[in-house]
Amino acid sequence: MTRQLTLVGFMQAGNVTVYSGSWRYPSADLGFLTMDYYTRIGKVLEDGKFDCVFFDDRLAMPGVYGGSVAEAVRYGARPVKLDLTAVLGGIIAATSRIGVGATYSTTYYPPFHVARTFATLDHLSGGRVAWNVVTSVNDSEAQNFGVDSHMDHDERYDKADEFLQVVTALWDSWDDDALIMDRESGTFADPAKVREVNHKGRYFSVRGPLTVPRTPQGRPVILQAGASGRGREFAAAWADMIFTGDPGLEVARQHYREQKEQIAAAGRDPDDVKVLPMAYAVVGETQAIAEEKERLFLNAYVHPMASLALLSELLNYDFAKHDLDDVVTGEMMAASGGIRSLAIAQRQHLGREVTVRDLAAHRATLLQGPRFVGTATAVADQMEEWFTTGACDGFVLAATHLPGAFEEFVRMVVPELQRRGLFRREYAGPTLRDHLGIARPR
Repeated sequence: MTRQLTLVGFMQAGNVTVYSGSWRYPSADLGFLTMDYYTRIGKVLEDGKFDCVFFDDRLAMPGVYGGSVAEAVRYGARPVKLDLTAVLGGIIAATSRIGVGATYSTTYYPPFHVARTFATLDHLSGGRVAWNVVTSVNDSEAQNFGVDSHMDHDERYDKADEFLQVVTALWDSWDDDALIMDRESGTFADPAKVREVNHKGRYFSVRGPLTVPRTPQGRPVILQAGASGRGREFAAAWADMIFTGDPGLEVARQHYREQKEQIAAAGRDPDDVKVLPMAYAVVGETQAIAEEKERLFLNAYVHPMASLALLSELLNYDFAKHDLDDVVTGEMMAASGGIRSLAIAQRQHLGREVTVRDLAAHRATLLQGPRFVGTATAVADQMEEWFTTGACDGFVLAATHLPGAFEEFVRMVVPELQRRGLFRREYAGPTLRDHLGIARPR
């Protein structure tokens, strides 16, 4: 089969998309506290034959900036985060093919809980569920779980490695044919095919077995977005889809090549892992209309304080001590590895010294990643170039506003991608693994 794009819709279960000014857009639907809001978007993306809709999450309001949540609450910088289990359940009930994914932390949830949650959702969806593995990002989250400060970066990934070992063992603790359900004999399942895990490690002690039989996908699909060296190593070992955020085409090609080499070095088939830059598309009936939309998104709706609240959350660093036009210094970069990585990427993208305002704009508007602006033909041209020249296997599309951004993309761009043979016209099968073209694990 001809290689085709993987498309994932990127969502938040709250008042904004990844674009922090989305709630202010005049046509944005503000029904984010209703199930209809989420099921409508799920149906739109399913009509567009997207592989998956996935929800990012945080376990705290942004509260690092100035040591307070006040600015996040005042300016709508993601103060609302609904429980994702209920949101996914609603979308599962309203759709029949599209994959559904949720973010769960390996730092603050226990492995048995995560394994049972996603196994249950995979059964109830008929095999359409994905888990976005995160190690969590800041002290605000730690303090909501009775911990004063966040674990060190590499230790979080060491814990996550063990977490994945336990979760996959629990998912595999039932054989595929363990269930018998013979009413006449009274035999429900074969005990020889249901095993205890008996894991005792540095971070976890779990007896098992899981209380949910093996799922339609064998194991739910694993998503991961580690950007550091340790994060990329973790993704190479575990992920089925890897989300990236590269500032331009050449950087993306290098990242793609290096990540695929890491996957092969981990003993896995690189073709079985999708590398997907996060991007957004601004589509218009003419180029001028699309560019005017983009101007409004970038300049009219994002409040600087919302940007700084989100930036401080992302990097676990309090930017209240700096002015917006302060140049990012070596001292600031030494205080946070995240600042260093982001500043280097932004310098490559902008071609000049980077300020706090530049970093904040990144967090608010995705300036560091591919942004496809234009008519349906122009947007498809840009996506095709990335896809066919070794930069990606598809895209994680973040909406500038909801539901309009996804509706416009599905109505205008998807038919153009289908016409070019770059994207499916129908789903290949019932499960998310079928959509992705990756095998069910033994």
